[in-house]
Formats: sequence, structure tokens, C-alpha cells
Amino acid sequence: MRKAEIRAAEARREAQVKWDKTRKQEAEATKKKDKEREVVANKISRLRDLRLAKEAADKEAATANPVPKPRRKRASAEPA
Repeated sequence: MRKAEIRAAEARREAQVKWDKTRKQEAEATKKKDKEREVVANKISRLRDLRLAKEAADKEAATANPVPKPRRKRASAEPA
């Protein structure tokens, strides 16, 4: 082989190694992001379930123990 062909082949191999390394890093980053998204989704789901349970308990407590409405005082019939 000529020197130019050898250099071209070596450059191609180096480029392929860099390409493979970059693809591997991108795959790992994507995997990490997906895992983080899953953690956040689970957290949101858990918090939503807690909120709905609290709202249901509050609604049940409100219907079981209704708060009496304050009575209004009637205006006196006599003018002041």
C-alpha cells in the first residue's frame, strides 16, 4: 500500500473509533434520561394518589360533620 492509502485507512479507523465512542455515550445519556423521567413520573403518580386520597377523606369528613351556618340576626322592626 502506498503511504496515502495507509494514512487514509488509519484516519478511517480513528474516525470509526470516535464515532463508536460518541454513539455509546449518547446511548448511555439517553438511558440515564429515561431513568430520571421514570423516577419523576413515579413521584408525580405517588403524590397525585396521596392528594386524591386526602381530598376524598376531607370530603367524607365534611359530609359526616357538616359545619352549621351562622345565623343571621334579623333587622329590628323599630327604626332607630
